[in-house]
Amino acid sequence: MTLIKSISGIRGTIGGSTADNLTPIDITKFAAAYATWLKEHSDCSRKLKVVIGRDARISGAMVSTIVEGTLLGCGVDVINIGLASTPTTEMAVTAHSADGGIIITASHNPKQWNALKLLNSRGEFLSDADGKRILEIAEKDSYIFPEVDSLGEVIDRSSYNQQHIDQVLSLPLVDQDAIKSHRFRIVVDAVNSVGGVIVPELLRQLGAEVIELNCEPNGEFAHNPEPIPANLTQISEAVIKHKADLGIVVDPDVDRLALVNEDGTMFGEEYTLVAVADYVLDHTPGDTVSNLSSSRALRDVTRSHNGNYSAAAVGEVNVVAKMKQTGAVIGGEGNGGVIYPELHYGRDALVGIGLILSSLAQKNIKISELRSYYPEYFISKNRIDLSPEIDVDKILEKIKGLYSNEEICDIDGVKIDFADGWVHLRKSNTEPIIRIYSEAATEVRAEELARQVMNNI
Repeated sequence: MTLIKSISGIRGTIGGSTADNLTPIDITKFAAAYATWLKEHSDCSRKLKVVIGRDARISGAMVSTIVEGTLLGCGVDVINIGLASTPTTEMAVTAHSADGGIIITASHNPKQWNALKLLNSRGEFLSDADGKRILEIAEKDSYIFPEVDSLGEVIDRSSYNQQHIDQVLSLPLVDQDAIKSHRFRIVVDAVNSVGGVIVPELLRQLGAEVIELNCEPNGEFAHNPEPIPANLTQISEAVIKHKADLGIVVDPDVDRLALVNEDGTMFGEEYTLVAVADYVLDHTPGDTVSNLSSSRALRDVTRSHNGNYSAAAVGEVNVVAKMKQTGAVIGGEGNGGVIYPELHYGRDALVGIGLILSSLAQKNIKISELRSYYPEYFISKNRIDLSPEIDVDKILEKIKGLYSNEEICDIDGVKIDFADGWVHLRKSNTEPIIRIYSEAATEVRAEELARQVMNNI
């Protein structure tokens, strides 16, 4: 079993022994470390306030109860919004003027996993320095808890789902009239998590006919919850069976959006952000950002709108930082994560849905036709397992030297940009492996580029 501590939170499997799994003791320890960090960075003349939200995992209620009790014991007031997507929890932090937030979700990991993801007062993931400080506090495992008169209290248990929907619908670029007049028929696969609560409701308020697939929020994932083609055969068949206009797939915490064409083929997770960006740039000229391992198609689309594209290190916090730095109007990650600053700085499947449907309705085209607008690229994802004693940094440095005649970016591993494609090499933070992603105009060329660099290694 596994327990992974990182700057973004703590993640692990439920059950087993402490320090090796996500046990109640580990949950308490980390929640207390977070509360201690908040006190270091906040006005101690008042009680602190933290929002808690969770996905529908089987262990979610248990973990939420422990986190809530720990925060109360640390003298922190709690707003527990219950079943909520990651973006919903992020938005609730700022709406309630809270000092931070804890999202209880292991995202696309299987059901035996759970995690505590930590937010600052802006409803955004923590910086590298802040995350490291919390890990340092947790490592010391020494806390001073307040006396009985200074305990925290639960000040609200209201859902924030409708407020999230309302804010998406109020965006100028979400064309409610066009969407409603189109009367979309849509199949939704929410992998039996919180997306089954909020996504169908958003769609119905947009006048769509919704066919629900795995929308019971019971945490019993009907298939591997990562929204990649290999896991989406059920919705592909359902879209064809029901003669739907499209299929919508979200991961358990609803920050990733994958689309299925009306003929059951995949729109391509990498192209969710590309299509949303194209629509946004049509109406709001500006710049874009994605991470280094995302498709080159976003760069091409951005340049076609006379905008500038920038790449960030992998990780939502890095993409958000680059978006703020460049003033990007749209950004995200190639895993279906759309970040639209007009709403908030976080990956959000709901805003992606609103913008994609607006684009389809205004253009009055099928989703497969929309996909055909964009340049065709293929990504190959590989890894090399290494023995623990191998110096991965030295390997990456040598690879950089071998390809010094190409365009090199080393802000996150090594990315080599060739004229007809790219290869991105990153070392894992948790195991002795090198991840190798490559992209080119054909699948054969993408795999050829990957093999070439893997042979060098």
